[in-house]
Amino acid sequence: MYKLILADDEEDVREGLLSLIDWESLGYTVMETAENGKEAAELVEKHAPDVVVTDIQMPFMNGLQLSEWIREQYPATKIIILTGYEEFEYAQKAIRLGIDEYVLKPFSARELAEILTKVKMQIDEEVAAKENVQLLTEHYRKNLPILQSLFLSSLVSRRLQETEIHEKCEHYDLDLSGERYQVSVIRIDSTTVRRESSGSGEPGNRQASVSLKDTNDTQLQLFAVYNIAEEMVRLHSGDRAFIHHDEVVVLSIAEPSMEDQLADRTLQLLEEIRFSVERFLKLTVTIGAGSEVEQLSELAGSYEEAVKALDYRVILGGNKVIWIEDVESRQYVPLSMDELREKELVRCLKVGSDQELTDLLEELFSALADSKASYQDFQVYLLEMLTSVIKVAKDVHVDLDKLFGEGAGFLGQFIKFSHAEEAKTWFLDVCMKLKHSIASDRQSSYNKLVDEAKDYIMTHYGDNDISIARVCQHLHISTGYFSNIFKKETKTTFVNYLMGVRMDAAQDLLATTDLKAFEIAERVGFADPNYFSFCFRKKYGISPKEYRTGARSS
Repeated sequence: MYKLILADDEEDVREGLLSLIDWESLGYTVMETAENGKEAAELVEKHAPDVVVTDIQMPFMNGLQLSEWIREQYPATKIIILTGYEEFEYAQKAIRLGIDEYVLKPFSARELAEILTKVKMQIDEEVAAKENVQLLTEHYRKNLPILQSLFLSSLVSRRLQETEIHEKCEHYDLDLSGERYQVSVIRIDSTTVRRESSGSGEPGNRQASVSLKDTNDTQLQLFAVYNIAEEMVRLHSGDRAFIHHDEVVVLSIAEPSMEDQLADRTLQLLEEIRFSVERFLKLTVTIGAGSEVEQLSELAGSYEEAVKALDYRVILGGNKVIWIEDVESRQYVPLSMDELREKELVRCLKVGSDQELTDLLEELFSALADSKASYQDFQVYLLEMLTSVIKVAKDVHVDLDKLFGEGAGFLGQFIKFSHAEEAKTWFLDVCMKLKHSIASDRQSSYNKLVDEAKDYIMTHYGDNDISIARVCQHLHISTGYFSNIFKKETKTTFVNYLMGVRMDAAQDLLATTDLKAFEIAERVGFADPNYFSFCFRKKYGISPKEYRTGARSS
């Protein structure tokens, strides 16, 4: 069922349409009806309907003004205009507003039903197009190689969690399972552009033959190198080639029982690629090869080593394969809290779930436990983790004494920790305290923000130009952010809350003063006394005058 709002200032028209049209059989649910444009706008904001049926001539805000507002705020909503023959030229403006359909008065229920059916078919087609699994699947498959390449680039750009990697491999139909991995980078050597010619030597008879080496099109050269590399890599099951940062990257994967041969096989493959590029493209490339790693999450490290190996081209010359282990001695690199790990820890502390934080700490300490770190490296790693936690605590102004206990005694904990499991338990407790403190402070800030907004509304509800934009300008926040928080905390929209404050004030003034209705309307923020009376009657079921009479007699 599609949601619909019906707006017409004539009660008999509204009731007639509600009773004469079988809305449900047409696929609609009439959420509410409105008797003027302003009320209709409030209902649109409340229900976000799929369709609005509105008369063109209504008090307070006419149908075209309402339509213009809907197009700005809810562009996907379909609009059906009801108009008389004498208003037709006026209604032509509706074309510029993107009105979906119009119905000329007088009209029958059958005529409107036909228009509603037509509009429903339009919505059905739009929904079907967006939900057409076959089309989406076909589009997805066409773009799958691009998505795979982007994902492979992300693997060598930053450290991802193993669970995330395996999930994305499944989504992108990538089988990267293996025992060991190695990353290599192919970089085209710089060349001097030259052109060779054959012929009589006369300009008119000269026939230029331009090869890839002769062209300035570096992207074309890169693509040609990629084609050769991809064709040769394809011969090795599981291996991948892709373009990343204007270089060709080769990912070598060792199958079970073949892990001992990965480096030798990779270096041989790279030599074959280098030779083929020079032979067929008349270009030379230098290829850097990183060290082997055991996890997909460690590919970024192997990639960095491959790039580092390319730096030795200055010393060793180009047009060759350079393996990092041949040019740099393999020394143990202490485990450290790199930028990516720190960012993920900060994210979990500020906006992550308890489970995400637990999983991350499990991963961080697993890496520590699996490494061959010395006791000194163990302490340095813990200190780096602690520094990240303290930075977050300072950023959000959390009292360190409340987090760690009074004094700086928490630094002495590092002397007591004898193994990773003990440290993990302590860190988890501290991080959970910090996370929950941040969440509590955030809720308090939400409450404070809403309280400030309420105070501002109470002070300025009498201004007829008060709006959510004006309140947000006062609070120095965006309207979208404020709307979400305000609705979440008050369980109502800003417009409804403001209306409630104004009606409460109007009640009080009617009961305690002799001010006329139009004076009260002005005092509580209504520029139009008639609209004030309409809103008052709608909320309380009686007119302001009837309310005053009842209040005085009780």
